Amino acid sequence: MSLRTSIRRTAAPLSCTSRTNPSTMPLRAKITHPAWISGRRMYSTPTENILAPQPEDDPDDVIFSNNYGVRSIELNRPKKLNSLNGSMARKIIPRLQEWEKSELAGVVVIKGSGRAFCAGGDVAELAKWNKEGPEGQQRSSDYFGLEYKLDHLIATYDKPYVAFMDGITMGGGVGLSIHAPFRIATENSIFAMPETTIGFFPDVGASFFLPRMEGGMGLYLALTSDQLKGADLFYHGVATHYIHSSSLHNLESRLAELQFPDYMELKDRQSIINATIEEFSTGLPHARPQISGALRRAVDKVFHAEQTTMQGILDSLKDVESDPDSTPDVQTWARKTIDTIHTRSPIAVAVTLQQMRVGRQWSIRETFKQEHNIASKFMAHPDFVEGVTARLVERKKERPNWQPNTIDEVQSAAVAAFFGHGNTKPLELISTKDYNDYPHEWIGLPKEGEILREAAGGLTREETVGKFVERKGAKQGIREKVIEVLERFNV
Repeated sequence: MSLRTSIRRTAAPLSCTSRTNPSTMPLRAKITHPAWISGRRMYSTPTENILAPQPEDDPDDVIFSNNYGVRSIELNRPKKLNSLNGSMARKIIPRLQEWEKSELAGVVVIKGSGRAFCAGGDVAELAKWNKEGPEGQQRSSDYFGLEYKLDHLIATYDKPYVAFMDGITMGGGVGLSIHAPFRIATENSIFAMPETTIGFFPDVGASFFLPRMEGGMGLYLALTSDQLKGADLFYHGVATHYIHSSSLHNLESRLAELQFPDYMELKDRQSIINATIEEFSTGLPHARPQISGALRRAVDKVFHAEQTTMQGILDSLKDVESDPDSTPDVQTWARKTIDTIHTRSPIAVAVTLQQMRVGRQWSIRETFKQEHNIASKFMAHPDFVEGVTARLVERKKERPNWQPNTIDEVQSAAVAAFFGHGNTKPLELISTKDYNDYPHEWIGLPKEGEILREAAGGLTREETVGKFVERKGAKQGIREKVIEVLERFNV
């Protein structure tokens, strides 16, 4: 029996006679009492109920709809690039909880309207609040608490969750997608964590996923805010699949046809969805990511996990730039990266370096608790308001007036203060679930370590490729990923 035949027998499409209305049905976004579900309180906040509907909430900033077994979330602030705010989070959380309990909800799909999936959080509003002093800073801290509750709920969700990362996916948008078992990149995808640009740190669970990226990629992306585009999200593990954007609508319709028996385990459901998404794979636009070969070796050399200081990173970049064996494009990259780091907030890059160093040991629950503490500290630091105002509000080209102004001026005690809890109350998350490594890691491309271990047995490159094709069910991108790794490591 072929895999596709097996899928269709196990997850058969719904017949039109099984529903009175087979069309997609939009749902009202407004939730009257989001803090209460089934007679029990979902949240505990010592200061104010930040999850209750607010007068300023836009009823149309999120659109929910049903299509047979699919429940979709469409972020609907296209003029703001779907930047996430409290109004949106207050609607999404109770919907996710409702669908998690529903036997009719088989798959959750999240997507964005316009040219962005979600370009980040609405930080301009937070900077405005912070200018009001401690009360406004607490309001900003409460917003991050709300956002991280949502992100952790997604990271531990008990239903298959599919993120269409079609378009700009940065900051808060990464939190809505990166922890999902299914993350679909398209030719329009642009991924970045640009927080150090605005005097902040990579949050939304970045402490968990960036240190777990291969080689030095996670630390590199964290410190420099460099972008990954299109299929590169897939090659580097940010996305689990790559398909053309024109196929997303048909994919969502195909997912709506799937039915899962009540007794079917989550991993078995995920296997069916994984194979279903693969039906829409139409080839990769290029056989290598942009950061590959000699450039990737330079990234791994400079931004490796054992790197201990920002000065050490800068010295390593200077060594790469002056190395006569470095290719011209790698030397140019090294110089540009040095310049880039010097434009970032010095305290932000120093905190981020420490965050990447310790985050690898944090569980997913501890990640969001720790990040909420760090975010709260940044709300009281002048660099956040300075960075957001200069970069996003006034759009200044010159370097912001950071405090301290250079990396040499950053004191170790100042960095350590961001990780001390003091009087900050630990964030109370919605879910009690926890893990130390993503349980759905098997869905993406094979890891470097797996590939090198397999090749160490004396297999040829083609034999190594064959092993992973057999193991992964001919998943798109396996050949390209295995060959690139073996070539880079000269195996």
